[in-house]
Amino acid sequence: MTVQRRAAFIGLAWILAAGFLPAAAHDAAHHGHEAMPASAEAPFLQENDAAMSKMMSAMAVKPTGNVDRDFTEMMIPHHQGAIDMAQTYLRYGRNEQLRRIAQEIIVEQQQEIAAMRLAVGDPPPAPAAAPTQVDPSVDLSLDPPANGSVPPPAMSMTGTGK
Repeated sequence: MTVQRRAAFIGLAWILAAGFLPAAAHDAAHHGHEAMPASAEAPFLQENDAAMSKMMSAMAVKPTGNVDRDFTEMMIPHHQGAIDMAQTYLRYGRNEQLRRIAQEIIVEQQQEIAAMRLAVGDPPPAPAAAPTQVDPSVDLSLDPPANGSVPPPAMSMTGTGK
């Protein structure tokens, strides 16, 4: 991501977190697809909207008077939102170039979250599986389950096995 693009995203995040942009403008900027008819894209749009809503809610922190802490408390959910949206894209997107970009976003944002936590003296987040790694708790045997049930999916997009 270019420095200019990153600065634009950070600036928008600060504006949104500070409440300077009316909710309707935010909705129009990020959710212009709501008028679209139900389609195969609906699950992607629903998950992406959920990630955006979660991010925006988590970014609304009460200032503590500690600029360093306040900055990280707003930016970590912003970065996590980018991770969540990139993971959603990986579940539904098919463009190989965009899939690689989404994977890079996940790695870079995870690294930046860890760096921000360390910078303010917090422990780094627990390691998580990469979005294309197999969840180690999943049975990958090639034999069908004896009880006839369907085996769980072999890949975890969230790093939590869900």
